[in-house]
Amino acid sequence: MDYSSSKEPSPARAWWTRETVAVVTGANRGIGLALAARLGEHGITVVLTARDAERGEAAAAALRARGLHVVFHRLDVADPASVQAFAAWLRDAIGGLDILVNNAAVSFNEIDTNSVEHAETVLRTNFYGAKMLTEALLPLFRRSPATSRILNISSQLGLLNKVSDPELKRLLQDEERLTEAEVEGMASRFLAQVKDGTWRGQGWPKVWTDYSVSKLALNAYARVLARRLQARGDRVSVNCFCPGFTRTDMTRGWGKRTAEEAAEIGVRLALLPPGELPTGTFFKWCTPQLYSKL
Repeated sequence: MDYSSSKEPSPARAWWTRETVAVVTGANRGIGLALAARLGEHGITVVLTARDAERGEAAAAALRARGLHVVFHRLDVADPASVQAFAAWLRDAIGGLDILVNNAAVSFNEIDTNSVEHAETVLRTNFYGAKMLTEALLPLFRRSPATSRILNISSQLGLLNKVSDPELKRLLQDEERLTEAEVEGMASRFLAQVKDGTWRGQGWPKVWTDYSVSKLALNAYARVLARRLQARGDRVSVNCFCPGFTRTDMTRGWGKRTAEEAAEIGVRLALLPPGELPTGTFFKWCTPQLYSKL
């Protein structure tokens, strides 16, 4: 299917209502805030989350002032206690969710640098945090006939064409046998090599290495999770979306497009009609990519 020609979601084709709940992480600024706004503009109830309570509530208040149905709750995806507290609040106060947008991510590199000084923080947030939150919220998805959706905001820096280690490539390409334990093992191996200083020359991505490995792990986990849910007949789709080089704080304002432009495509993918909704797909902009073949 050519998703690049998919029409902007319209009320006439909507499978969602105001009762539909979308959780967006890391949403007090940048792409996350733009995603929350766009989902709210479609009439969806949005739970906007951020680590900083003051900034998060201010962002939510600004969207509410525009007439959007947005609530804020603090969430640090890298903190297990925060994730569990958020899941309990979502269950008790909201009743569940239909859409999860895993957007929260960090990077400590300038555009032309490649330090792994903060690799542990980067993987703990971008991969382990997204995985931990996803697993905590899976029981709360309402499994609507329209299919619940998980959309991971990812990066093409985490595609297999950025990996030069043949053994690692073989492991990740064997998607029918790949396990979550193997994905976590890959991430742990990278962090161990960073710690002992041997990570260079090991076949890891060469640009923004720690960030790229975090997205490599996230992409692989999404494929494994999609297969797991599909095998047990669970009506939750899992896809990844690369917005490309977008002007945000993470890129220090450099980029080819705005956060709002990226969010428009991301929400279009998140709200695909049930009959057009894939699972286990990596979208580079609005084009589905063969993750294993790049």
